[in-house]
Amino acid sequence: MSVPAITTAKTITTGRLTTRVLFHGPDDGIPVLFLHGNLTSATWWEETMVALPPSYRGIAPDQRGYGSADPAAKIDGTRGMDDLVDDAIALLDELGIEKAHLVGNSLGGCVVWSLIAQHPDRWLTVTQADPGSPFGYAATKDAEGTITNEEYSGSGAGLINPEVVRLIAEKDRSADNPFTVRSALRQLIVKPPFIPAREDILVESMLEVHLGEQDYPGDAVPSSMWPGVGPGVWGSNNGLSPKYYAVADAVVAADPKPPVLWVRGENDLMVGDMAMADPGALGVMGLIPGYPGTDVYPPQPMLGQIRAMLDRYAGAGGSYAEQVIADCGHVPFIEKPDEFNEMFHSHLRMDG
Repeated sequence: MSVPAITTAKTITTGRLTTRVLFHGPDDGIPVLFLHGNLTSATWWEETMVALPPSYRGIAPDQRGYGSADPAAKIDGTRGMDDLVDDAIALLDELGIEKAHLVGNSLGGCVVWSLIAQHPDRWLTVTQADPGSPFGYAATKDAEGTITNEEYSGSGAGLINPEVVRLIAEKDRSADNPFTVRSALRQLIVKPPFIPAREDILVESMLEVHLGEQDYPGDAVPSSMWPGVGPGVWGSNNGLSPKYYAVADAVVAADPKPPVLWVRGENDLMVGDMAMADPGALGVMGLIPGYPGTDVYPPQPMLGQIRAMLDRYAGAGGSYAEQVIADCGHVPFIEKPDEFNEMFHSHLRMDG
């Protein structure tokens, strides 16, 4: 099923990738690049794009591995987020855009951290909505991103439950099983009992994720350390392992330093200091057998890691603001659009 759009959808080919790109706003508007999260697509940004002030032009690609991106284009996880970084820059270059406002969510937020680090002169402002940690997902234990063990166990594709993958392959659109994408949306991504008005469209976009050992979830390897699995080399989940992705120092060193707005839902279960996909947190809750304890494998302090990096960023001459939206989960731009857009639009105007 093709996911219908409320924005203008075009197929764009760059030197790196052919993909669907959503647009909204005047062709000569101030560009705003939106990068979506894991297991989603550009569709998730549509309502935010439509709500932009009239002088702005929203641009949202389906990133490599998701939606209508070329399925032959794979993510080399050993490059961290760099395949997605290079795709974003190639898209802006293809569109003739030198500078843009930059917006990310979740995995897209990790791409944004790398974009700040590698291409700081391209961004007018940066807005992060519940971004991932600059030290990746799982297998680190303090605000400085110290690794939990030398095998990076518990990070990468092995985090993904095989039942989730099976049900995606079967295109299960129900909420009858806790491992369907609709159940994940209702229970983990947004704060219950909220149900998005366009839930069916969001679910369809989730089911368009590219599946396989080189895509989602990616490949995994055995580990001698709890919980017994380590990162492979393919796909975005492996790219988020701290084995391949740790960019905090490079973000702090960026020059120039675009102003950063960090907006997060108070009840985010996906990115937090007790995230529901982090083996450390699941171990504390007794949900993974054989947990060795917090001395060996504590929950990843994701919020503390982001805040510590941004404090250093500000201390090195940058600026940031942290805003928390109450009664809200992982996608405040969908759950609390009025509150999110008030903060977001004000931040856009910082550029004058």
